[in-house]
Amino acid sequence: MTGHQSTRADQTELLTTAQAAEVLNVHPNTVRNWADAALLPSYRIGPRRDRRFRRTDVESLLLEGNGHTEAT
Repeated sequence: MTGHQSTRADQTELLTTAQAAEVLNVHPNTVRNWADAALLPSYRIGPRRDRRFRRTDVESLLLEGNGHTEAT
């Protein structure tokens, strides 16, 4: 096998708000705002209703260019 082959685990990996912010190179509050505005799908888990983000959704946001990921 050569190259990276996507597995079901890769597709369903969940990131915390901080991890998603690091991938997107933005502040965690920005990730929360994007989730609240439905620009980035999120899932609430546990009794504290913590947010989780699918890695594929976060990476899609990068590829679509909808996120502000660098200073101009």
